[in-house]
Amino acid sequence: MAQCSGKITLYEGKHFTGRKLEVLGACDNFQDRGFMNRVNSIRVESGAWVCFHHPDFRGQQFVLEHGDHPDFFRWNGHNDHMGSCRPVGMHGEHFRLEIFEGRSFTGQSLSFQDDCPSLQSRGWAKNCVNAIKVYGDGAWVLYEEPNYRGRMYLVERGDFRSFTDWEAHSPRVQSLRRVVNFF
Repeated sequence: MAQCSGKITLYEGKHFTGRKLEVLGACDNFQDRGFMNRVNSIRVESGAWVCFHHPDFRGQQFVLEHGDHPDFFRWNGHNDHMGSCRPVGMHGEHFRLEIFEGRSFTGQSLSFQDDCPSLQSRGWAKNCVNAIKVYGDGAWVLYEEPNYRGRMYLVERGDFRSFTDWEAHSPRVQSLRRVVNFF
């Protein structure tokens, strides 16, 4: 999959103050670059990024798109801890996501090409998704709550036979949206 060559700047202080770390491409451990794992504000100058709570692209995910994010409460209401980040892949115009009721692509399924603030409003009776197929070079963010709230998980092209494949703690998904790169 092609990776974008976006740019993100991480700041220790809120409102773009304190020490900063500029990242071009993937960074698997902020401490290896001399930057502690405290991030209180972020400026995404190009591309879309997925940031992770821990080094090596592990832990809770935060998807940030082009623009200024002056306070960590805007992307994570818990704390200012962040350990790694990488750009989200480039996207073609023709991509879609298909969700499945059961693991390994069994049971009811539903396809999406656009954002969906509430799966139930689209006829998805459950609040769980147990498998996903992502077609094309698109990336999607899955949210545990309706209206793009709660824990978020990034899925890119590929087959995810179980919610553990996208590193979720449970199959709870109630809204989803496409990631769109802005340059």
